[in-house]
Amino acid sequence: MEIGIAIFGAGRWGVHLVRNFLNHPHSRVIAIVDPHAEHLQVIQKRLQLDKDIALVEDWIEALELPGISAVAIATPASTHYEIISAALKRGYHVFSEKPLTLEYSESIALCKLADKKKLQLFVDHTYLFNPVIETGKTIVNQGKLGELRYGYATRTHIEPVRSDVDALWDLAIHDICIFNSWLQETPVEVEANGTIWLPQKPPQSDLVMAKLIYPSGFQAFLHLCWLNPDKQRRLGVVGSQGTLIFDETSETQPLVIQHGHLEYLSSRWKAVDVVPEVISIKKAEPLAQVCHEFLNCILTNTTSKISSGWVGAKLVEILCALNNSLQQQGKAIRCDQAYSGFYN
Repeated sequence: MEIGIAIFGAGRWGVHLVRNFLNHPHSRVIAIVDPHAEHLQVIQKRLQLDKDIALVEDWIEALELPGISAVAIATPASTHYEIISAALKRGYHVFSEKPLTLEYSESIALCKLADKKKLQLFVDHTYLFNPVIETGKTIVNQGKLGELRYGYATRTHIEPVRSDVDALWDLAIHDICIFNSWLQETPVEVEANGTIWLPQKPPQSDLVMAKLIYPSGFQAFLHLCWLNPDKQRRLGVVGSQGTLIFDETSETQPLVIQHGHLEYLSSRWKAVDVVPEVISIKKAEPLAQVCHEFLNCILTNTTSKISSGWVGAKLVEILCALNNSLQQQGKAIRCDQAYSGFYN
């Protein structure tokens, strides 16, 4: 069975979505939609698209095309609610880039609409389908790190700098996803402080330092910046017996357990059994796994346990709480209420 799909957004990530859906045996790309004609021309040339694939600049017009059963949305987050809502109301399954929306209430409304219409609402949290993250989750759950103590993540680069959202909304969701997956719990309270250097309207935080507090007492610290030429994608979970480190920039050793612990010897604390263990990882393209999961959810009429709309909505709630803390100079904010989003 083939699922007819229209892909909204032909930018950097949209190109990869088109490629994966073109290559999947259960999908047929009906249309590619982008308001910029030059983007459509580039993707047509780059992927040597068949002439029967419609290239459309107006997303409302695209929803009227015959043969569509699902849409994949890789447009700016500020446009998600309107497009997703329209697609669901027309009876289409929806694959959305993260974050699902910029307002928690809108995310909940979309989830309820999808449930009411018995449609799949799926959010592309690509890291959750990365073999490195899947393996890390197993290691944490097996207790190999001992008693979990705290976590840290650094996500920095010098560009791109976005004008629609700040560094918090742009970068934090990736590491929150990973911590939530590895810990199998979600934060109950958050704190965030930001710094603005670039003159943008509206003002956007270029640097964000955040803290996530989990029900178990585990705390994770995030360092997010898009003005740092020292590009880092590094996350760690520290336990009493060692630290699990995910370094995305390492091609050969992306996942390592740094074993070691302290023992009180000869009247002082001394490091014992300090040795790194490189974890072998199977090869797979995470985005290909994401696209397969979405199509399989449609074919089997089952909701993804990994990346459903409801999972996406919870992450939006956490981001909204962080945003509220950011606006209140680091005030601790709980994550169990419907907080307003980026624009309030």
